[in-house]
Amino acid sequence: MVGRRERDGYFKRMDGDPEPLVVRVKRRVSLNEVDILGIVWHGRYAVFFEQGAEELGRQCGLSYRDFRSENLRAPIVQHHVDYHLPLVLSEEFTIKASLIWYEGAILNTEFELVKEDSRLATTGYTVQMFTDGTTGESCIISPRILERCRGRWKAGEFRCLQ
Repeated sequence: MVGRRERDGYFKRMDGDPEPLVVRVKRRVSLNEVDILGIVWHGRYAVFFEQGAEELGRQCGLSYRDFRSENLRAPIVQHHVDYHLPLVLSEEFTIKASLIWYEGAILNTEFELVKEDSRLATTGYTVQMFTDGTTGESCIISPRILERCRGRWKAGEFRCLQ
């Protein structure tokens, strides 16, 4: 299913699936994010991905606050990063987060970090699995919050995210 980034992304798209939900967040590399050489430390990329994922969740009704109100958790069970070009101190870049349609009780999100000159710095993905907030047990069927999002997604309510 997932491996190094293919031309069209990490996750296979099926015919008839809705287009991914996409948000973009502009950022600038700050001093606390770089090493002594002024290059972004590799561990910061997970934080950048999370910033994109949080904004995506806020926009489509899948925020961490929404999860808590439904007594759900969505821990990351897979995290992958491919580094193409380094980000450096004070450089502006855009985080692109794309939620990929999937029928199961998981969230597949792809990420691109794009330099101001449009060159691709980093790509990656996360897989989040829904679990019960009290017991920690995996959700076998998609929770209501995800089904509501999918209904809105299919109805075209998220076109503004593209």
